[in-house]
Amino acid sequence: MPQPDCDALIIGGGHNGLVCAAYLAAAGLKVRVLERRGVVGGAAVTEEFHPGFRNSVASYTVSLLDPKVIRDLELAVHGLRIVERRLSNFLPTADGRYLKIGAGKTAHEVARFSARDAARLPDYAERLDRIADLLRELVLQRPPNVVAGSWRAALPELLRAARLGGRLRRLNQDQRRELLRLFSISAGDYLDGWFESDPIKAAFGFDGIVGNYASPYSPGSAYVLLHHVFGEVNGNKGAWGHAIGGMGAITQAMAKSAQARGATILVNSAVREVLVENGRAVGAVTEQGAVLRAPIVISNLNPKLLFQRLIDPAVLPAEFRERIAQWRCGSGTFRMNVALSELPDFRCLPGRELAEHHTAGIILAPDLRYMEQAYFDARTHGWARRPVVEMLIPSTLDDSLAPPGQHVASLFCQHFAPELPDGSSWDQHRETVADLIVDTVTAQAPNFKASVLGRQVMSPLDLERTFGLIGGDIFHGALSLDQMFSARPMLGYADYRSPISGLYQCGSGTHPGGGVTGAPGHNAAAEIIKDLRGGVFRRR
Repeated sequence: MPQPDCDALIIGGGHNGLVCAAYLAAAGLKVRVLERRGVVGGAAVTEEFHPGFRNSVASYTVSLLDPKVIRDLELAVHGLRIVERRLSNFLPTADGRYLKIGAGKTAHEVARFSARDAARLPDYAERLDRIADLLRELVLQRPPNVVAGSWRAALPELLRAARLGGRLRRLNQDQRRELLRLFSISAGDYLDGWFESDPIKAAFGFDGIVGNYASPYSPGSAYVLLHHVFGEVNGNKGAWGHAIGGMGAITQAMAKSAQARGATILVNSAVREVLVENGRAVGAVTEQGAVLRAPIVISNLNPKLLFQRLIDPAVLPAEFRERIAQWRCGSGTFRMNVALSELPDFRCLPGRELAEHHTAGIILAPDLRYMEQAYFDARTHGWARRPVVEMLIPSTLDDSLAPPGQHVASLFCQHFAPELPDGSSWDQHRETVADLIVDTVTAQAPNFKASVLGRQVMSPLDLERTFGLIGGDIFHGALSLDQMFSARPMLGYADYRSPISGLYQCGSGTHPGGGVTGAPGHNAAAEIIKDLRGGVFRRR
């Protein structure tokens, strides 16, 4: 038997792979991380895209990164600093006005559209916060794993489910009903039940379609809304912030933490195959033909990439292969980064000098109907004729990203079909759609188009090619009821393990799902350490 090169081999140096590496290295394992690209970080990277202009290339804002992960990995010691936006959100309205969302401002702003809605805000916030608190507790714990077999295998999972039931009992009956609704109904229906004015429903409803290729009235989109509100920044729940240096500052700090604990990170090391011998994962083969052996192999990839492209299907159970083939991916996301000579001058709130609304998440989608039509267009035409755009201008908070007096903007855009309905390639339409997006912003800020000095354009296909985000899916799989919690990635495998002994998953295709959280990496490491301490690897 050949000697192993390390104790644990991690495929994919995205943020969850780096988190898993840091925890395993701290536990005394010899860890090696293999990253396909020339830089670690996966979709959370900062790169120069135009001379003198740097930006977060794909993921673009901070909130869901777990405070425990930040503390445990000592990310601040390794250079991470996160600052809050001066204003949470800014939304130009259909009638030429605007809505601002931010601490101490929201109620007054909403009252300009509806006194009734302003009065309902505290109750809405209290209900969501109570449920979000429950989710925060569950993020860093593996879900109950629904397993087949003897009572000996089932009993620990029943106990885990009972503990979860104990947490649910802390909610009163009305809050339990609210939790059920949030997991099953649409964001639009949920918000229509609370509010009457379009701007506040649009501002909150946008969270229900972020990375979600669906109408805001699609059942289940209310959970996606909830998924985006359980984060925090610097101890402030629900806040959104910016990592100084861009999202790459997060993953660079994670890499430094992992390396300080003894992990080795190899870039330009794409994996061609996971080695499986006698039903057990024993290493990987790189595209260059290098063979690296380890008794523990951990994947940070989308489950489809791992099980359909890197593993011989003959070693997987037939029902497992069938479920992976049905794993739904596709965010409907189109990403742009633009270099700007000046700040946008909005029709509804004029001014090119830095103001608080320039630091916000700027939502260009005035109401839920607009968002729904964008989805319908994408299903039939391939892309929204009037796209949903969230624009962030991080250089308003971080002057390291652009030359003095100039700026960079992130444009996160929906809805764009992961696969075009006419069968054509996104390569044929990329620049046409990029022009449409620029025109969409320019309709609200007339100086925008003329201020663009350079741009980086990434269609769903580009996001897949560059970062392994299948269909441009930022979550590594839709956050739908059949792909969440104990069903992520499927019932029986919610414990970060796989049908192959010694093969684990630590990416966003596992609980709790997508976003830059670090939670899947944390949880997978805990399960691996548990197996090591038990002296055996579990076999299915």
